[in-house]
Amino acid sequence: MTEHPTSFDRPSTGADPTDPRGALLRTPVPPRASGSALPAQGGADQSPPAAGEDSPGAFEHSQPGAEQAAEPDTHRPRPTSEGVPAQTGGGQPGGGPSDDTPSAGVTPAGVAPGEVSAGGGQAGLVRPDSGAPDSGAPAGAPDPGRGDAPPEPDRRTGQPTAPGRPTPMRRDGDRLRFVGAATRRIARGMDLDEIVMGLCRATVPTFADAILVYLREPLPVGDERPTGPLVLRLRRTDRIPAERDTEGGFTPAPQPEPSELETVGAELCEVRPGSALAEVLRGVRPVFTDTPAARAALPELLGEERDFALPDGRRAILAPLRGRRRVIGAALFLRGPERIAFEADDLLVAAQLATHSALGIDKAVLYGREAYIADELQRTMLPENLPRCTGVRLASRYLPAAETARVGGDWYDAIPLPGSRVALVVGDVMGHSMTSAAIMGQLRTTAQTLAGLDLPPQEVLHHLDEQAQRLGTDRMATCLYAVYDPVAHRITVANAGHPPPVLLHLGGHAEVLRVPAGAPIGVGGVDFEAVELDAPAGATLLLYTDGLVESRLRDVWTGIEQLRERLAATAQLTGPDHPPPLEALCDEVLDMLGPGDRDDDIALLAARFDGIAPSDVSYWFLDPEDAAPGKARRLARRALARWGMEDLTDAVELLVSEVVTNAVRYASKPVTLRLLRTDVLRCEVGDDVPQLPRLRQARATDEGGRGLYLVNRLARRWGATRLSTGKVVWFELNRG
Repeated sequence: MTEHPTSFDRPSTGADPTDPRGALLRTPVPPRASGSALPAQGGADQSPPAAGEDSPGAFEHSQPGAEQAAEPDTHRPRPTSEGVPAQTGGGQPGGGPSDDTPSAGVTPAGVAPGEVSAGGGQAGLVRPDSGAPDSGAPAGAPDPGRGDAPPEPDRRTGQPTAPGRPTPMRRDGDRLRFVGAATRRIARGMDLDEIVMGLCRATVPTFADAILVYLREPLPVGDERPTGPLVLRLRRTDRIPAERDTEGGFTPAPQPEPSELETVGAELCEVRPGSALAEVLRGVRPVFTDTPAARAALPELLGEERDFALPDGRRAILAPLRGRRRVIGAALFLRGPERIAFEADDLLVAAQLATHSALGIDKAVLYGREAYIADELQRTMLPENLPRCTGVRLASRYLPAAETARVGGDWYDAIPLPGSRVALVVGDVMGHSMTSAAIMGQLRTTAQTLAGLDLPPQEVLHHLDEQAQRLGTDRMATCLYAVYDPVAHRITVANAGHPPPVLLHLGGHAEVLRVPAGAPIGVGGVDFEAVELDAPAGATLLLYTDGLVESRLRDVWTGIEQLRERLAATAQLTGPDHPPPLEALCDEVLDMLGPGDRDDDIALLAARFDGIAPSDVSYWFLDPEDAAPGKARRLARRALARWGMEDLTDAVELLVSEVVTNAVRYASKPVTLRLLRTDVLRCEVGDDVPQLPRLRQARATDEGGRGLYLVNRLARRWGATRLSTGKVVWFELNRG
C-alpha cells in the first residue's frame, strides 16, 4: 500500500522537494487514475487496475465514501524517542513501498475481493496504522508486528539485509526527526572539535556511510577578513566500521595502518579562484556529485594524486559550510553502492546539517578567542613564577569562580626588597569580570612600583587608595600588604578591609593575626595603620582572599575558623618538629571547599619563614672617609675566615673595595656594610645618596669607571635599589 504522510501538515500540492523552505514541503500527490477502484478500510472491495492505466498498482487508501471526501485521512505517528526511528527497507512488512513493486495493499492477482484464505483471514488486507497482515495469518507464520519476521532480500541486490545496516529514510517525518536530533547534538558542542564530532556522529551511519569534513585553514574569527588564499584542511572523517561494511562502499586506496581515512587527515587543499571547487563553494547549496561541476570539483578537494573509488550515481553530496560572513569549509556525505541513493529531499537535510554546523563553528571560534584573551589577561596579571627570596619559601594558588568566567579581580604578589626583605601582597577587586581584572592589573602594577620605593606598608595602601579613586568612584578593592625581614624575624602588616592572615607555628598551633581592619581601597580619606609582629623561624603565614572563607553557606568568620582548624589539623600530621610541605599545605587548604563554596575567585599565598640566623649576619657602619675601603676589606676578610669561606676572600675584597669606594665618594652620612651567609654569600652596601649607579664602558684613557664592570663580571648577581633614605648596592657570590 502507499504510505501515509507522517507529518501533521496537509500535503502541499505543487511543492518542489528541493525547495529551500525546508522539509515540510511535500511532493505533489499523483493524480488519481480514472476508473481505479480504491480499497476501503476493514475489508472493502479491492480490484486490480484497469487495463491500459499509466501507473499500475498506484492505489490510495480512503475512508468509505472517499469519492465525496475532500482529502484522505492523515496518519499520526507514534511518539518516538530522540533520534531516527528504526527503518525498514522497501518491500518489507510494515515498511514503505518500493519504487518498482506494487503496493502492499493491492489484492494479488487471482484473489477475488473478500476471498477468505486458508487460515480464515482475508488475503492481502493490511491495517493502515501498522502495515501488519490481519489476524487471518496461518498458524505458526512469523508475525511482522512482533519483529520476528525473517529479513527479506534487498530489492536491488537480492542479498539479505545485514542486521544493523541503516536503511534509507523514506518519510518526511523521519527526515524531520533526524534533522532535529542531529542539530541538537551539534548544538551541544562548545568548542570546534565537539561540534565537528557531533556532525560526524549524528550523520554516520543514519544518513551516510562516510563523511569528510574540511575546514578553512586558518579559520577567520568574527568579522576578520582573511588575507591569504582559501585553503581547506581535512579536519575529521568518520565511516561505518569495517566489520559492519563488509559489502563494500566508499573505499579510498589501500593505506597503511591505522585506517584508510585517518591517513588523509594531514592533507591540504588550496581552492584556486575560478576553479570548479570554487564555483561549487560559491553556490553555497549542497549538490549531488553526479553533476558535472561537482564531479570536476571532487579531484581538487580529495587530491588528484589519490585513487579514490567514489560511488556512482547520487550517492555523494558535497555541502559547503557557510558561516555568518563567508564559506568556512565543506562536508562530503557518501553512501555505498549497496545502499539506496540519496534523494532530492536529502539535499535539504544536508543543507540543514551544513548550516547548523557552520554557524556552530563560527560561534565556537569566537568563544575560543574570548577564552584565549581571558586566559592571557589573567596569566599576565598574576606572577608567572614566584621569586626566590632569602630566608623565605613561597607557594601560591589561584582558582577562578567558574570555568566560563576565568578572569577576576583577585591577585597575589611577592616582591623582593632591599636588605633581603620581601613584600607579601594579596588583594581582591570587586567582581570577577574583565573590568575587575583590568583594575586589578593597574593596582598590582602600582603596588610593585611603590614597593620598589621601599615605602612603609601603610604608605603603600594610602597611595593605592588614591590610585583607585583616580580610576573611578566605584572602584573598590581590599588589600593586605606585609613586609617580612628575615634578619630581624619580624613582619610588618597593614590592612585595607581584607580578611586577616593566619599564622601556623612550628608546633602546630594556628592563630588568626590581630591586624587593624581598615577601610577598603577606593573609599578615600581613610588613614591606614600598620602593626609589627614576630615571625619565628619555621612558621607559615597564609594570605588569602574572601572566596576561600566566605560563601552563601557560611559567613566569613565561620570560614576563617574552619581554615584555622584545618591548618592545625594538617600540622599535626607531620609532627611538632616538622612543618608541613608548602605545596601539600595549599592543596589541603583548598580541599576544605565544599560543592557550594565556590562563589568567588580564590587567591592563596603561603610563606614559610626560614629566617637568617644571627651567626650568619655581619653588619658594620663605616665613616665616609678615604680609609673606609681598606677597613671594609679587613672586616670582610675576618667574616669569611670565621665562616670557613676563605676561597672567596680575593673576590669579595676586590668587589667590596670598589662598591664602598663609590659610596664614600658622594655620601655625607655613615655607610653600611652587611654580609649575609645563606645558600649564597650576599654583600650589601648602603648610603644616603638616592642616585643609582649605572654600568658603562670605560674608555682606555679613563682613570675610573671600571668598578661596576668588575662587579658585573665576577658576581653571580648584582643590583641597586633606591630607598626612602638613599640606596643599597648589593651583589651575590656562589659558595664554594
